Amino acid sequence: MNFGGKASEAMQTQSQSEAPSTTPPEVFVQVSPRIERLRVLHVVSRLGTGGTEHGILKVISGLGEEDFEHRICAVRGTDTEFVNRMNAAVRTYTVASARPGLQFPLFRLARVMKEFRPHIVHTRNFGSLEAIPAARMARVPVAIHSEHGYELETLGGLPLRRRLFCGGCYAMADAVFTVTRDLRDYHSRQSWRSAHKFRLIHNGVNTERFFPCPERSRQIRQELGIPAGRVVIGSVGRLVPIKDHGTLLRAAETLVRRGKDVHVLIVGSGPELAKLQTSAQASANLAGRVTFPGESDRVAELLNAIDVFVLTSICEGMSNTILEAMASGLPAVVTRAGGNPELVEEGRSGWLFSPRDTEALEQHLLRLIDDTELRQRVGEAARARACEHFSLEGMVQRYRDLYLEFAARRGLRKGG
Repeated sequence: MNFGGKASEAMQTQSQSEAPSTTPPEVFVQVSPRIERLRVLHVVSRLGTGGTEHGILKVISGLGEEDFEHRICAVRGTDTEFVNRMNAAVRTYTVASARPGLQFPLFRLARVMKEFRPHIVHTRNFGSLEAIPAARMARVPVAIHSEHGYELETLGGLPLRRRLFCGGCYAMADAVFTVTRDLRDYHSRQSWRSAHKFRLIHNGVNTERFFPCPERSRQIRQELGIPAGRVVIGSVGRLVPIKDHGTLLRAAETLVRRGKDVHVLIVGSGPELAKLQTSAQASANLAGRVTFPGESDRVAELLNAIDVFVLTSICEGMSNTILEAMASGLPAVVTRAGGNPELVEEGRSGWLFSPRDTEALEQHLLRLIDDTELRQRVGEAARARACEHFSLEGMVQRYRDLYLEFAARRGLRKGG
């Protein structure tokens, strides 16, 4: 391993508008200490099912074990079921206090760092931000922070104390990056930090796992009991209020009332599940036309059962499910929220509508339901865009370049 050198040619595949935000190190600083592998501690607020957590696992898997050693630390606890599904892919820590009133984790985080002795601490989102000052206390060479999404209650702006805390921690970090330009601009305003000081690393999707497969489509539809010939409108994600799946059900109800033979497939679990099921069952128009398969490890297969992908989120960071749908060759109709417009090209790889605008959603869906060739053409453009601009390999390479750049700045080099 060479902790330095040129970036991979994968970096060249991005368009100028989505140019990579990291600059790989040109020369490795030839000073001690010598190391065999870079130790990276990834810190999250809570380790459970979510796009950020799955993103960490993608990065860890993509970087491999030859040059990196990884650990994940959860500040406020873990979802046991999720950790079990990880199959011990990476060792985890938790620093949550057994006493709810004593959750200040600074010193517990520092103890974990002194035990693992990471070269890099990478924190994600506000809930793990305390790990930045903890990393400084523990004398970790490199501290990196990234922001991956929004919280519904802070869309209008952060409270003053939180803005001050974020600004202070960002100043302590060696690098801060976001996954969308929209997030970059938001956190620039909220932390009084110039936007050019934020780097940008878009999420990536495994285009070899997510791809169109008509044979798989027929099989999955049969398994789910979806009648042949129906146009399937689907969505994947956590069933929480911020995702606003109710808008999708209301649009589907109107489409059926207008004589369209559609079926709704909503993949995921969460606190809104019972409410959504009740809503679907209470509608005469939706009877037998909505399927809730729950949370699934077969998302790639389930996406193949869908004709049109819909995301109704009120706010969004950078949606992994949109990327997965695009890679699966699906036209996407998504809200004009967060980073969604950075993924979907209006009228080419999908369409955008304002959050909660049921009528606009209905109009886009009507157009796609009635035109099979349009669905095919837009789906092909969506997959091409995912492969060209948002590949998993490109994302992993940008993380690698970022880690190696700051390792080089701190004089870390491979032993031997």
